[in-house]
Amino acid sequence: MLIRRRIDRLINIRGYKMLGKYRNYYQKILLPFGKVFSSLSISPNTLTILSLMASAGAMVGYMENKLLLGVFFILVTGFFDMADGTTARYTKNESRFGSVLDHVVDRYAEFFIITGIVLGGYVSWVWGFAALFGMIMASFTRAKAESVGGMASCTVGIAERQEKLILVIIGSLAQFYYDNALLYAVVIIAVVSHITVIQRLLYAKRKLE
Repeated sequence: MLIRRRIDRLINIRGYKMLGKYRNYYQKILLPFGKVFSSLSISPNTLTILSLMASAGAMVGYMENKLLLGVFFILVTGFFDMADGTTARYTKNESRFGSVLDHVVDRYAEFFIITGIVLGGYVSWVWGFAALFGMIMASFTRAKAESVGGMASCTVGIAERQEKLILVIIGSLAQFYYDNALLYAVVIIAVVSHITVIQRLLYAKRKLE
């Protein structure tokens, strides 16, 4: 019983309920944009591809040590990433392939952004790899819990993708005042990503067993 209570405490920390709350908040804000994009006949999958292109722009920005440009393209990436789902729901055009494409593009976007930060010399490849692998594994754990485990949803954890991108933005802006700010942001992302993996595994274990 003591071990069970400790597991429950780990997966029910403040961050546990954070994801759904913020996701719903983002969707409500972007709902008018979903209406605009649908009126312009812009499909959700097109918005997904645009988010990928924006993330490539962020990579170039960080590689060229243009932090504000990198931040701008991260914001554009996040905007299109959330707008595609909002547009799909508004037009009632949600599809399984669209969901798959969205998840695949999200992983490539993370790769572009973290790679740009590493190549720009802001962090070592070790921390860049740790952060990127943690982000990918958090998504992989969720995907396996839902596909192999048959869970309806496993979107739990201390931080979701949007929060991690916000950390990158904060670190990028703080870099103008503190030399290692972006490094600290990436380190935090690495740590919380792997914590999220553990939380999702424990959550899946509790639900499936």
